[in-house]
Amino acid sequence: MFTGIVETTGSVLAMNPGSDSSRITFAAPGVLSDAQIGASIAVNGVCLTITHFDQESFTADLMEETLKRSGLGALNLGDSVNIERAMPISGRLGGHIVQGHVDAVATVRSIEPREDWTLITFELPQDIARYVVEKGSITVSGVSLTVVKVSEPAETQPWFSVSLIPTTLKDTTLGNIGVGSEVNLEVDALAKYVERILAFAPVKESP
Repeated sequence: MFTGIVETTGSVLAMNPGSDSSRITFAAPGVLSDAQIGASIAVNGVCLTITHFDQESFTADLMEETLKRSGLGALNLGDSVNIERAMPISGRLGGHIVQGHVDAVATVRSIEPREDWTLITFELPQDIARYVVEKGSITVSGVSLTVVKVSEPAETQPWFSVSLIPTTLKDTTLGNIGVGSEVNLEVDALAKYVERILAFAPVKESP
């Protein structure tokens, strides 16, 4: 599990793509002192397994589902990424419970700088829009954020907006995105569990 509190920004050092998979090495300064083979680490909000590491970098294998569901398959050499180690049991839950299981890719619709913060609006796929609620939590490329506003159900292109403080813009890759940029989304898992449970609930017959 993760919290959506990014520890550092790293970069893509090497890529070895296959037909339906990829092996990527990431620079990860300052967060590998307690790394282990098989440990979980989040890259742009995607939970990956460390298969090799040294003091400054680690390697992970990405399977087809990860490449299809997230934006990691579109990374290029030198691209910056958000990195967070798994939360220890004794740690503080500074953001919200993040699984590292990306639901979809969203696109930046608009960026509106304000005096002390920036409002960013994202377009998201229709099939996950129902899980995004005003003032709820959402993970954007590994960053735990609070939803400011959401589109109405009748709108053909769903969207949501978030407000980012200068620290978030400076310390994560979200400060470098522009209109049209793609980001990884993970919605709050609770809503999906509730929906699945209700789908199997027995239907009561009318008297």
